[in-house]
Amino acid sequence: MPQMHVIDYEIFGSDMQYVEIELDPEEAAVAEAGGMMYMADGIEMETIFGDGSGARPGFMGALVGAGKRLLTGESLFMTVFVNKSREKRRVAFAAPYPGKIVPMMLGELGGRLICQKDAFLCAAKGVSIGIAFQKRLGVGLFGGEGFIMQKLEGDGLAFVHAGGMLAERTLAPGEMLRVDTGCIVAMQSSVQYDIEYVGKIKSALFGGEGLFFATLRGPGRIWLQSLPLSRLANRIYAAAPQTGGRREEGSILGGLGGLLDGDN
Repeated sequence: MPQMHVIDYEIFGSDMQYVEIELDPEEAAVAEAGGMMYMADGIEMETIFGDGSGARPGFMGALVGAGKRLLTGESLFMTVFVNKSREKRRVAFAAPYPGKIVPMMLGELGGRLICQKDAFLCAAKGVSIGIAFQKRLGVGLFGGEGFIMQKLEGDGLAFVHAGGMLAERTLAPGEMLRVDTGCIVAMQSSVQYDIEYVGKIKSALFGGEGLFFATLRGPGRIWLQSLPLSRLANRIYAAAPQTGGRREEGSILGGLGGLLDGDN
């Protein structure tokens, strides 16, 4: 297993959070391209194939590992932030939309974490960011949020983002919880994940929750979000004037329109 960089951090904000990571000389953090908020003088950026964990030595190994990331909709490249100064320096990464940033010490979670493909924010260099295939075909066809999820491996610190409010639960062995597929943020690899059909046609057509939902079965810890990015995007799209949404939200007419169409 590659050597993990040990990093200190502080999370700021309430709903629109960012995490500030303190790096000792030659320590590094890795993040998706575009996640950086600010960095101190002395920190250098480097764009690399994959995650820089060192688990796949050589150019071809790194290329194969980076190429797998395309299956999760991510870029081939990631950015490493290295402290090249002789003093401690700080770099910050911002959440992409309202929610909570969750620190995950992988060594305390069994060395592996399965998370939604857009949940990863940043990590200590040495953490491996790969993909996790779901074994059951039903997950791939009906999961809504995708057949492939991200897999974080190592014993270092990683940060994931949950939209809206965060709910954390520990499932006992055999305990099962039904969840909207988009509301899953992360889970330990010991948690079994499957897709279940709603069943009743009336519920599927008029229930508003879709045809399928996820079933999570313990043992293990799970992290859920109240506001998935897909749900937020759908509401914004539906309200946009270009798509027929209302233009007069702040006017009397807008308030009457909301009453008439059942929005209030």
